[in-house]
Amino acid sequence: MARTAIYPGSFDPFTNGHLDMVKKSADIFDHVFVVIGVNSEKRRSFPAPEMAEAMRRTIRDNGITNCEVCVWEGLVAEFAKLFGADYMIRGLRNNMDYNYEENVAAVNKLINPDLEYVYFRANNIAVSSTMVKELHGYHKDISAYVPLPVLEMITLMEEH
Repeated sequence: MARTAIYPGSFDPFTNGHLDMVKKSADIFDHVFVVIGVNSEKRRSFPAPEMAEAMRRTIRDNGITNCEVCVWEGLVAEFAKLFGADYMIRGLRNNMDYNYEENVAAVNKLINPDLEYVYFRANNIAVSSTMVKELHGYHKDISAYVPLPVLEMITLMEEH
């Protein structure tokens, strides 16, 4: 039986830390849905469709063939149920991430009781989307923190 996982996030922007989680997931699971969750209450810095395409390029450029990038406007636990994902992937940088994720997991288990959580330890605990946006806002070089297709997408958006 195929093991399918979902790795959701805002990915605003998708960072090298996120890519690390995708690589770890792809090594373990047969199929991984990397899902950009769109929350209508939050304003994105980078449009989800463009970010999804940059993520697809990144994943393809890294030779990962068992991951699919999607944009989803509903609850991720429902996505998992609808697409047969039995595992939820989350990356942890510290104990605060763990406490937050455990609260979210409890809610998701109410929606989809069969969903199991798998935590991966982040290799670079300093890298976050928030940090990248902050540096970018101050016109600092973010090339060390995001994959090239993401950097190209951000640069292209600035030119328009």
